[in-house]
Order: sequence, then C-alpha cells, then structure tokens
Amino acid sequence: MKKHVIKLFTLLIATTLFIACNGGGEEEKTTVGDEQTEDHAEEEGGHAEEEGDHAEEGGMGQVHLSELKFNSLGIEIDTLPTKPLSDAIAATGQLEVPPQYEATVTAVIGANITSIEVIEGDDVRKGQVLAYLSHPNLTRLQTDYMTAYNRMQFLEKEFERQQTLNEKGVGSGRQLQQARADYRVVQAEVKGLESQLRRLNLKISGIREGNIVENIPVVSPIQGSIEDVGIQVGQFVDPQTELFEVINTEHVHADLMVFAKDVYKVKEGQKVLLKMESMPGKTYTAKIYSVGKKFEQDPKAVHVHAEIQEDTKNLVPGMYINGRIITGAGTEVTALPEGAVVEEEGKSYIFIAEKEQENGETEWSFKPVEVKTGEKNEGWVEIKLLEPLPEGARVAWNNAYYLIAEMKKSQTSHGH
Repeated sequence: MKKHVIKLFTLLIATTLFIACNGGGEEEKTTVGDEQTEDHAEEEGGHAEEEGDHAEEGGMGQVHLSELKFNSLGIEIDTLPTKPLSDAIAATGQLEVPPQYEATVTAVIGANITSIEVIEGDDVRKGQVLAYLSHPNLTRLQTDYMTAYNRMQFLEKEFERQQTLNEKGVGSGRQLQQARADYRVVQAEVKGLESQLRRLNLKISGIREGNIVENIPVVSPIQGSIEDVGIQVGQFVDPQTELFEVINTEHVHADLMVFAKDVYKVKEGQKVLLKMESMPGKTYTAKIYSVGKKFEQDPKAVHVHAEIQEDTKNLVPGMYINGRIITGAGTEVTALPEGAVVEEEGKSYIFIAEKEQENGETEWSFKPVEVKTGEKNEGWVEIKLLEPLPEGARVAWNNAYYLIAEMKKSQTSHGH
C-alpha cells in the first residue's frame, strides 16, 4: 500500500512538471513570434518609406539655380499676364515670284553655243550677256541686211530724183511710181531685217558700217539671279530651247491656300505671319495684296497672295511656308511667350519661380506647373491653368527647355 502511494505521488509530480514545462514553452514561443512580427513590420515600414522617397524623386521635382547662373542665363521673371491674342486663320503654301519677275531665256535663232558667261546663282542685270551663239545663218543675216540697207539708200535717192524731175515737168509719171514702189519694198525689207537683228541684240549702226559680228550675245531680259543653266558649250540649240532661267527674288511673295470655310474672313491689307519649314525659329511679316476669285478643287481653296515686308534675299521660290492670317483683334487671354512653355511626355508645363536666401546666398527655385495651351500668335501662347496659382506667384518667361533639362539631369543624378 505504501508503495502504491509513493508511485502515485511520483506520477503526480511528473505530470505537473510536464504541464509547467509545456506552458512555459508556449509563452516563450509567443514572445519570440511577437518580436519577429515587430521586426518585420519595422522592415516593411522602412521599405515603404524608401519607396516613398523614390516616388518623390521620380516626380517632376524642382530645379535650383544660383544667382550667378540665373543672371548668366538671362531668365525673365514676372507675374502671369493677360494679352489680346488676335483671331487668326492658319494657311499653308509656298514662296512664288510674279510672272513679270521670272524669265526663261531662249535662242532667237538656231545656233551653236560658243561660250557661257554665267553660272547658277550669279546676280545679273537687265541686258547683261549670258552666253554667245554662232552660226553661218547669223552671218548671212547681217550681210543680207547690209545689202538691203545699201540698196534702200540707192532707191531712196532715185525716188527723190524722180520726184524733182516730175515737179519740174520733165520726168515721167510712170518712172516716179516705179521708183516709189521699189523704194517702199526694200524699205520694208530693211525694217524686217532690223527687227531680227535687234532681237539678236546686235548694233545695227555697226553692221551698216560693215562690222559683221560672228558671236551673237544672249542677254538677260530682267534683273535677277541665274536659277538654271540648261546648255553646254558647243551645243546646237533651236529657237525654242531654254538656255537660262532668271528670277528676281526681290519680288518673291507668299502664295497661300485658304480653305473655302475661311475665305469670307480674308481681305486685302490684312497682316500675315509666315514661317518657313527650312528656316525654323524665323518669322516673316507679310501683307495681303490679292485674294483669288476662283476655287481650286483639290483642296477646295483659293490662292491668297501676300507681299513680304522684310528682306527676301535669302528666300528661294518654292520654299514651303506656314502662315497665320490675322483677321481680328481677338480677346484678352492669359498668355506667355512661347519660350516659357515646354512640352514633356505629351504635357505642357510652365515654371513658378521663387527667390530664396540660404546661408546668406541668394538662390532661385523653379517648380513646374502643368497647363493647357491655346491660341498662338506673334510668339505668344495662350495659357489655360488647371489649378489657380498661389497669390502673387511669379513665373519664368523664357528658358523653359533649359529648366526642364536641368530638372531631368538632377533626377538622373539622384537615381544613381
């Protein structure tokens, strides 16, 4: 009996110890798990904070410039102004020259080219020799004229002599009539030959004295510049052959096409702003002097001609142009110079500028603000704010492309 009591007591103690040990293990496990959970939460928070930093860096951010850099760039700062942007019509076209200031030079008579005196691009005056021609027919024409002119001189004197005899009553009326007829026939022949010689730019007085010219000059009919040379030395040319093209670019003008829906707004005297595709950044001013009265069918538009106000020396006929015809005064809108707006990833931005003092030094900060753009005219663009600017905010009026480039450069350096 005593042994059974001892065994039961021993079993009770062992059971108690086992339960106590298991309970203590659970408590320790729970504590360790809590510590791991807290550590993991802190790590996740750190990652989130780090991602937040990266997200802030990935935004548009700001760009900071020292006072020295700001002044060297010539950045203009002012409040956002309002400006009356004129109503305008967009039109496209090309540069042209009026027909009277463009000439095609041909040979008056079939002949060979003996020399060429100009090259493409040369400036020439009216009457200047461009080339020389030579052919036996040209020599024969001059000798025919000499013969006819001398015969005319003889017949003229004979006609005058018969007139004198007839007035004195000793001459024959028939002989007078014959002398008059012969003189008038050869006189007509001489005038015809003189006309041909003048077209050949030959001096008639010299030929009358026996000075036969072997090389016939080809001269420019207008003042201008040589656009094209279509011949070679030694080549035989027919009277229809185009030898040279001469264009006076001082009279180059804008030939614009205005669509049917806008024609009623266009009038003579209106101002036109022109830009050439081959001359980016340059704007010319023109004035409409003629509006067409006939519609072209493809596209359905009329020709509008405008005279360019600036020097046209560097303009070449055939250049494609974009024009804006100013048709009205327009209304007041919020606007900035085009240099104050930059496009980035399909969005338009302007920059708010703030002057700051740090450690006794002046610094400028620029923050981009997304906007929408509207009408453009004479270097200005309409600004449509998506949100109101802070009261008294000042913005950059130029160098927007530089500011966005500096901002992107700064973001790249942060990323590394």
